Amino acid sequence: MSQQSETLQLFLSHRSELLRQANRVTRDRAQAEDVLQEAWLRFRTALAERQMDEPLGYLSRIVRNLALDSARRSGLESRLFQTEGDADPLQVPSETPSQEAAVISGSELRAVENALARMPERMRAAVRMHRIEGIKLKDIAKQLGISVTSAHGLVAEGVTRCRAALRDRQ
Repeated sequence: MSQQSETLQLFLSHRSELLRQANRVTRDRAQAEDVLQEAWLRFRTALAERQMDEPLGYLSRIVRNLALDSARRSGLESRLFQTEGDADPLQVPSETPSQEAAVISGSELRAVENALARMPERMRAAVRMHRIEGIKLKDIAKQLGISVTSAHGLVAEGVTRCRAALRDRQ
C-alpha cells in the first residue's frame, strides 16, 4: 500500500472522531466540516514534505488549531458584523457627534481657518487646492506659475502651520 493511500485510510478511519473534535470547538457542524477539509489538505501537504512518527497526532493538532482559529474568527465576525435587527437599540452608536465632539471640531476648524488666513496668499491657495480640492502638485504649480518643488514646499509649510495652530489651541 502506498503512503498516499495509507494517509487517506488513516484520515477516513478517524474522520468521525476528528469531526466531533472540530465540532466541539466550533459548535457548528458546517464549520467543522470546513475545518476538516482544510485539515486534510494541510495534512496531506505536510506528509508529502516530511516523514512523521505520529501522523494521527499531527492531524489531530491541525484539526484543533484550525477549529480554534475558525471559532475565533466567527466570534469576531459576529461582534463586528452584528446586524441592526440583532443589536440592542440602546447599544447602537449614534452617527450624530456628541456635543463635546462638535465643540472640539468647531474649535479645530476655527484654528485651521485662522492659520490659513495668516498665510501668504500663494501658500493659502496651494494648501486649499491640494488639501481641500485634491488638486495634484503639478497642476498647482502650473496654476500658480511656479515649480512643482516650490508648490510642494508651499503646501508642506502651510500644513505645518495648520498643525502648529491645532497644537497651540490645546
